[in-house]
Amino acid sequence: MKLDLLHTDIRGQLVFLGTGTSVGIPMIGCACPTCTSTNPLNNRTRCGLALGLPEGNVLIDTTPELRVQLLREKIGLAHAILFTHDHADHLNGLDDVRVLYFYLQHALPVYCEMNVQERIRQAFAYAFTPDAVNYAGGVPLLDFHTIRPNQPFDLLGTRVTPFRLEHGRFRVLGFRIGNIAYCTDTNHIPPESMELLQGLDVLIIDALRPRSHVSHFSLDEAIEVSRQLKPKRTLFTHLCHELEHAETQAKLPDGMELAYDGLRIPLT
Repeated sequence: MKLDLLHTDIRGQLVFLGTGTSVGIPMIGCACPTCTSTNPLNNRTRCGLALGLPEGNVLIDTTPELRVQLLREKIGLAHAILFTHDHADHLNGLDDVRVLYFYLQHALPVYCEMNVQERIRQAFAYAFTPDAVNYAGGVPLLDFHTIRPNQPFDLLGTRVTPFRLEHGRFRVLGFRIGNIAYCTDTNHIPPESMELLQGLDVLIIDALRPRSHVSHFSLDEAIEVSRQLKPKRTLFTHLCHELEHAETQAKLPDGMELAYDGLRIPLT
């Protein structure tokens, strides 16, 4: 069977597939001004990225809206996946990658910590039974690679550096790729990770809401981290409905912005 591929070339770009918190925006049942807004920048799917590296595209996390996000951005291929952690809003779209086998003709490389691999094997157990692969594209075919904080590795022609973040009682990963760092789902960056985040062009950081939270930075806390690190540009993500886009953006310091679904920035 011959397949024609609809695919936008994203080489040299970072694409925000989603910028919302775990429940997304609009939130089910909510009639607040952000959830009922007609401004498309307030429509936030769950948090994830796509990066166009020199030798292919990598996804960071697989959100429950992954299919919709990739179709929206006309990204027809992914050549690898990086996982920050194993929470449902960052993992549960993984089954959508099974279609990629038709184009790649091999298992999809997945880079994650061992606990994330174990959760994937539990949550998607049907993909790992002895008789799972009984027809092409029936289950996601994955090739696991175990990664660890502060141990850089090469991926699709680029050096990737994972680093430790704390997400309340959970330990998750951030990633530095070139002079861009991605710090979603965190409320504390350990000192050794702060050292790895010096000299950034772009800092992408969790800023859930105006108030403090047990496992996420508030907007003010994220602003303070940015002031300490002094990147050229800061983009806030993992945003809840308490942060209306236009109103919040108007109050931010120079060099700091709310990210939004579909935003594209150059890789540096």
